Amino acid sequence: MTNQQLEHIALLAEVDDLTARLQKWVDDDVNWDTAQRSRALVGRLLARVETLRFRLETPLVVATFGGTGTGKSTMVNALVGAEVSQTGRQRPTTTTPILLIHPDLEAESLGLDLSQFHVKVVDAPVLRDIVVIDCPDPDTSEGATDGSNLAILRSIVPHCDVLLYASTQQKYKNARVIDELADVASGCRLVFVQTHADLDSDIRDDWKNFLSPSYEVPEMFFVDSLKAWQEQLAHQKPSGDFGRLLDLLASELGTARRVEIRRANLIDLLQEALTVCHTNYQRDIPNIEGLMQALAEQRNQIRDTLTKQLCDELLVNRTLWERRLVSSVTDMWGFSPFSAVLRLYNGLGGLVASFTFFRARTSAQMALIGAMQGARWMKSRAKEQEAESTLERLSNFGISDQQLQESRLVISGHLHSSGIDYESSDDRRDLTDLRKRAASLEDEFLGDASRVIDEVIEKLAVASSHWVTRVRYDIAMMSYVVFLLLRIGYNFFWTSFLAPAFGQRPEAAPLLSVDFYIPALLFLVIWSLLLVSLFTWRLRRGLTQQVQQFATQMADSRLIHGLFPSLEATCRRITKDAERVSGLLDLTTSFRRSIADTSGGFLGGRRDTETSSA
Repeated sequence: MTNQQLEHIALLAEVDDLTARLQKWVDDDVNWDTAQRSRALVGRLLARVETLRFRLETPLVVATFGGTGTGKSTMVNALVGAEVSQTGRQRPTTTTPILLIHPDLEAESLGLDLSQFHVKVVDAPVLRDIVVIDCPDPDTSEGATDGSNLAILRSIVPHCDVLLYASTQQKYKNARVIDELADVASGCRLVFVQTHADLDSDIRDDWKNFLSPSYEVPEMFFVDSLKAWQEQLAHQKPSGDFGRLLDLLASELGTARRVEIRRANLIDLLQEALTVCHTNYQRDIPNIEGLMQALAEQRNQIRDTLTKQLCDELLVNRTLWERRLVSSVTDMWGFSPFSAVLRLYNGLGGLVASFTFFRARTSAQMALIGAMQGARWMKSRAKEQEAESTLERLSNFGISDQQLQESRLVISGHLHSSGIDYESSDDRRDLTDLRKRAASLEDEFLGDASRVIDEVIEKLAVASSHWVTRVRYDIAMMSYVVFLLLRIGYNFFWTSFLAPAFGQRPEAAPLLSVDFYIPALLFLVIWSLLLVSLFTWRLRRGLTQQVQQFATQMADSRLIHGLFPSLEATCRRITKDAERVSGLLDLTTSFRRSIADTSGGFLGGRRDTETSSA
């Protein structure tokens, strides 16, 4: 296998990897106008990859480019050493493009539409490895209408590999030609030639400075085409810059450089197309971000609405949940002084009611008290059942039509400017589907509420029954009890009995009277209530926090997509697609830079977009 064949295989491998990524991106359907236009642009360019494969073995296509009277036709005649194109200095003489090929080449192998050309076969050395097209002038008609010189030129350039850009002292800053060059230079290498060296001054330095911001200009040629033509007719090798230009076309654009030039041209086209796509994405993506922000705001409003209503409904029955929680705590706590006080506090209503039986004096009074206690028990049981069914009753609240209407109008406004063809646009004109979606959100929001409340109570009961908590409250409870016992014991055993018996006191102190026990009992009750209040306050605060946290977590986990799930999915896909475009542009730019130095310092081209902007 020859080096040239290996080079072809390496080229195809590199190009295939890049084009496979691009084709995969093109095939992904994104419902966004900007994305669809960008994919259409890149898709058309990818078709040129097959053209590249077809033309790998064919000679490079070199076309002339320049304004009227710049001597393009004279330069072509001088290149081949024959009068193949009519010349003229002031008026356009080339209206039909002339295709010059070597006798050994079959014109059909070029893949060109030969009906557009006047084909001439010329046995010239320069045509052994290239074909030359003498193109019409770009500045001879007002527009690119069918059949105009400009339209013909634009149809030819996509098939060209190298442009010979000819200009003169009078034309090198012609705005119309420069604008057209910007349109056709992508995907082509450039050779800059100043003609009329016999009449004009050398303006190459100024011309190069003029082009450098947008084009890479490694070298320019200053030629006298008439003199070179005469030297060719005299069977002499053209001298000066024209001789160097001829050597460039005959050797540097030969078979060895063919693959590199075409590869560079293709990558240039792809990079420019992706640059356009990236620019369009960056221009339009703020509208998508605005839509996503609006969707997030509407989703947060719905979440806040449902969270607040859920918390309010649950916390209405906070006393009942607290009783269940205290009951669970005392069951886990076991027997201890403070747990006994908690049990007494939790069953205080029943305990007080039981004392009323001791006040009954007759059977009728007993029956009346029993009926009252039965009614109280039934009322308490009804409240418990009502609390248990609170979560089921939560389906009665939800998202109001006013909030749905507001969400619809806000999203519709952002959707109009985003460029997304929303599939469910009919939903935005009718609240029916939004109501269905809202009901679905409410069901998802409340589905696990009952189970989680039980888990919350169990979790708080375990946390509140930790041994550290038990020891702390039992010590606090027993501290006052121990104080009372020591005070009573000191009076009963020592000051009133043992101290006088051992001669430590002259007489026995009187025993503590009821004046001591009543305040002591009162302060015991106050101390117990203080500890119970502190403990239940911590339970109540923990229960409130857990309920609020539960509602927020449920909202965060269930209300991910809000009322417009498909629209949110489309927006996320667009943002990821924008990241893909940036990645593909970076990859193509890196590829372009890695092959930038393949022209041997003779060929120019469009400057890298990032470099030129810098």
